[in-house]
Amino acid sequence: MIKITLKDGSNLDIEQGSTILQVAKKISEGLARNATCGEVNGEIKDLRYELHENCNLVIHTFQEDDLEGKKAYWHTSSHIMAQAVKRLFPNAKIAIGPSIDEGFYYDFDVEKPFTDEDKAKIEEEMKKIIKENLEIKRFSLPRKDALKLMENEPYKIELIKDLPEGEEISFYEQGNFTDLCAGPHVESTGKIKTIKILSSSGAYWRGSEKNKMLQRIYAISFPKASMLEDYLNLLEEAKQRDHRKIGKEQEIFMTHPLVGSGLPMYLPNGATIRRILERYIQDKEIELGYEHVYTPSLANVELYKTSGHWEHYKEDMFPVMKMENEEMVLRPMNCPHHMLVYKNKLHSYRDLPIKIGELANDFRYEASGSVCGLERVRQMCQNDAHLFVRPDQIKEEVGKVLNLIFEVYQKDFGFPSSAFSFRLSLRDKNNKEKYIDNDKMWETAESQLREILKQLKIDFYEAEGEAAFYGPKIDIQIKTALNHDITIPTCQLDFALPERFDLSFIGEDGKEHRPVVIHRAILGSSDRFISFLIEETKGAFPLWLCPTQVKILPITDNQHEYANKIKNQFTKKRIRVVVDDRNEKTGYKIREAQLEKIPYMLIVGPKEVDENLVSIRSREDGDIGTMSIEQFEEKILNEIDTKKN
Repeated sequence: MIKITLKDGSNLDIEQGSTILQVAKKISEGLARNATCGEVNGEIKDLRYELHENCNLVIHTFQEDDLEGKKAYWHTSSHIMAQAVKRLFPNAKIAIGPSIDEGFYYDFDVEKPFTDEDKAKIEEEMKKIIKENLEIKRFSLPRKDALKLMENEPYKIELIKDLPEGEEISFYEQGNFTDLCAGPHVESTGKIKTIKILSSSGAYWRGSEKNKMLQRIYAISFPKASMLEDYLNLLEEAKQRDHRKIGKEQEIFMTHPLVGSGLPMYLPNGATIRRILERYIQDKEIELGYEHVYTPSLANVELYKTSGHWEHYKEDMFPVMKMENEEMVLRPMNCPHHMLVYKNKLHSYRDLPIKIGELANDFRYEASGSVCGLERVRQMCQNDAHLFVRPDQIKEEVGKVLNLIFEVYQKDFGFPSSAFSFRLSLRDKNNKEKYIDNDKMWETAESQLREILKQLKIDFYEAEGEAAFYGPKIDIQIKTALNHDITIPTCQLDFALPERFDLSFIGEDGKEHRPVVIHRAILGSSDRFISFLIEETKGAFPLWLCPTQVKILPITDNQHEYANKIKNQFTKKRIRVVVDDRNEKTGYKIREAQLEKIPYMLIVGPKEVDENLVSIRSREDGDIGTMSIEQFEEKILNEIDTKKN
């Protein structure tokens, strides 16, 4: 007998050689029915994997928070897709078919792109394979036999040849279809209950433009039809919230091939939103003692060699530009510049904390296929700051950063506390290349952030491998309207850069001491934050942030003078207002203003002019009656000042 320690800490004695599936059955028949794979001592294994020694075991299922369980299910589904394509298109060559965070895809080498009719046939064939309930069997072969088995599949041959000598070469077989694969997979095709092909596109083999363009089919599968229906509804909702669609409709930003991929241009409406946001966050920071600077968007390569970015981040930076006797590069982030700003003069312990903030343009070498509207760009404006603190100030200043995040996101933007979770992002101790190699520094920084979160009574979870290369961080995860977890605000603790730049302050004892740096971002990049806001609000921005807050709709030409009088009065109070004086029917103007998501429409006709009134229509509440100009002005200024959402 061997002892198995389960996820909840309980122990189970089982026969040596039992499979993960047999363990699941011993726990409960329901768990066995829903199990998709297992995790043995941290390694994902097939359900058929035999257990021969004491171990920790987690049994994964298809549940909302179980990505590993979903991936095994979706990986199996990708093999069903490949089998269906081979049945319908025997000459197709199969490449790779991984699971992804939402569903799966498979790449095929075919004579021509798949049509909608082809995809419908493939989906039907997949459903047939599911009904056939084919047993899925795993087996391994020596390299020579593996190459023989895959002799008609050139992409599989290439993958086999790339495997190190001595590596196990495993396959999965279902019916007459066999695929090179490490797994894991469920026991039979019948375990997949409902599937849907979503889209197709071209994809270069192994992501390189030097290789052949293959055809990629994306799809999704679920254990229940209702789950598929919910997912398709969510996709439709995502289309309605797509910031690229709304950004075009509301004239917020544009792109153009003559400018280049990942380089959006803000139109007047978008420029207004960005300007208000940036002023807002700078004012918040000034109140908290931040000092703002401007630093160059490029620097000598030596700066990034000193900081460590060149060693750890070079692949994400733009190529070097040789200029006379210097090698210059566009900066990917601002921290090295800020280290030098701090070092510009001598500091006493009384001066700290010193808080250096900047709204700075940074540049990332993103592949053209990964850029997306404002969400992922090649040039971004970062709301960045670096706090230079004494070691005894770390807890207090991290707490102030977290309080600022709460104030911005919960108070001013109105996100509920339930939308937030806290991730303590740690290094992967086994990945020495990715992180600065200083065990003592990492242990100190990680333990301090962990202690701060506990002392502040903030619930958090830990994630290895998510730290910055120079230090651990607290990432605030926000649950979006589309139920995705995204990271925007972060707070990072850094003992490394002060050491690399030889920063110091004069302590109370008259000696030099090393400060600690807190890196923090509240809005992240202006671009990504605006894309996030567009999708969260569907373009109905909060009143204080709307590019146009009020639209005045005169009923006839006779009210134009009155409308412009109101406009001029409001403009002096910094209310953003336009007059729609086109020769159109009032109903048409109202519908158009509603589509533009204007918070307030003021309809003015003969009665309003005579009585010095405005008839008010609200974006949220419809008609809300009449007021004097002064009453409405007071109302809207109060809502702007209090940031009513």
